Amino acid sequence: MDSAPGSSPAAKNAYPVEAGEAMDLLTLLDEAVTALKPPLGQCDIDEGWTDGLRREIQEEISVNRSVLRRHGLVMVPYLRPRLDEWMDHEAVGPGRLQRLVLNVQRSLEDTRGKA
Repeated sequence: MDSAPGSSPAAKNAYPVEAGEAMDLLTLLDEAVTALKPPLGQCDIDEGWTDGLRREIQEEISVNRSVLRRHGLVMVPYLRPRLDEWMDHEAVGPGRLQRLVLNVQRSLEDTRGKA
């Protein structure tokens, strides 16, 4: 049976992402999950958000956050969020939640690019 990615000491050091960057990324994911918890305001609904979409995207970000907390940044290359495509498909317009979610995706991609 193969060991999980990042289970060996060498694998844990295989990605040159600084500890501060990991904390920044996890903090951003925490903030996004928190921001997506409350019910939508009228402004969010006007931008195209539905309660179902809000919950689904919050869950996706939460799962990514859990993976990174449990296994570390060694897992970043395996995370492939397509939140932008999801919001486009649902016709979400510009606004605070869209900016937040796109920032999460961009941060994950940036961290993956450093791995």
